[in-house]
Amino acid sequence: MSMIEDLENLPDIDFVEKDVDTLLEAMVTEYESAYEESTGESKTLADGDPVRIWIYSQALRIYAAYQLIDQAAKYNLLRYSSGDYLENLGARVGVNRAEATAATTTQRFTLSAAQESAVAIASGTQVSAGGSIYFATTEYAEVVAGDTYVDVTVECTETGTDGNGYLAGQITTLVDPIQYVSSTTNTSTSQGGTDEEDDDTLKGRIFQKPESFSVAGPVGAYEYFTKECNSSIIDVSVTSASPGEVDVCFILTDGELPDSTLISEVEEYLSDDSRRPLTDNVTVSAPETVSYDIEATYYIKSSDKTSASTIQTAVTSAVDDYVIWQKSIIGRDINPSQLISDIIGAGAKRVVITSPEYTEVSDTQVALEGTVNLTYGGLEDE
Repeated sequence: MSMIEDLENLPDIDFVEKDVDTLLEAMVTEYESAYEESTGESKTLADGDPVRIWIYSQALRIYAAYQLIDQAAKYNLLRYSSGDYLENLGARVGVNRAEATAATTTQRFTLSAAQESAVAIASGTQVSAGGSIYFATTEYAEVVAGDTYVDVTVECTETGTDGNGYLAGQITTLVDPIQYVSSTTNTSTSQGGTDEEDDDTLKGRIFQKPESFSVAGPVGAYEYFTKECNSSIIDVSVTSASPGEVDVCFILTDGELPDSTLISEVEEYLSDDSRRPLTDNVTVSAPETVSYDIEATYYIKSSDKTSASTIQTAVTSAVDDYVIWQKSIIGRDINPSQLISDIIGAGAKRVVITSPEYTEVSDTQVALEGTVNLTYGGLEDE
């Protein structure tokens, strides 16, 4: 169960329970009682009575104040807090909202021929995939004499997710020409770019922060520190095959698998003496993948034929969402029932699933889609 689900399962709380009608009734009753005490005469305020109307206007003001009081009190509870209020809650336990980060990848600079002296690759040298997204080298590097290439880490010049997902071989434009360099290309998929941390993710880290206070190396602590290392990490699995051996695997936003650079970064972060118990040997990796294919045919009710095109678009989107849902949690079983539910929920009358079949996925595995073949079978009567 996720941290957010744990929070959502807590009881609902209202610090102010009066609604505006109850408040008005109480104020009218108090007025009538006070009037009788003062004058000795009984008075009932009818709906159109000017005094009742005035009391109603004041009840609305008081009710608005009650709502502000209720909201202010709830902002002190993790479940209800958001925005700047949530950040202040996080500050109590030393958790800050993660800022947006830039995507990185490894870029190879290749010479036309080996040179007798080193060829410098200046820090900040820019490359591009040909669009509006640029990457720049993060440090000085050089192709040593006699070699023909050097691999350098490059970082997207803009923070956020736009720099993610450039496959190896797609970033090939050298924006800043370098003498003797004839070509450049990325050797790994760009990843690690994140937007500013959203409220739900921040809540999860705040909720899990107390796990990090332990010096015994509990599962929760390793989960917390792994997510703390990089805000694009959305799920972590911690297992131990034998005493002192800790295996950590993780995935990124939308179920993306980490590359070797990020894996090394996380392993170094977890191995710090301030986080790792002295007797623990920590190994970090990407989860093992379990592949599945989607082969499905769906049908739409004849009575929905005027919106058939819209439903087809919704079904396609539902399948895309299922693919992301399936790979967003390590150890999530391959569940065709969820796929059927999503397709029906998108407006289909029925769906025939040939693949996938229900498959159990272990705590160190993640299910990744292979081929997706979604067929529209046409209209059907009820």
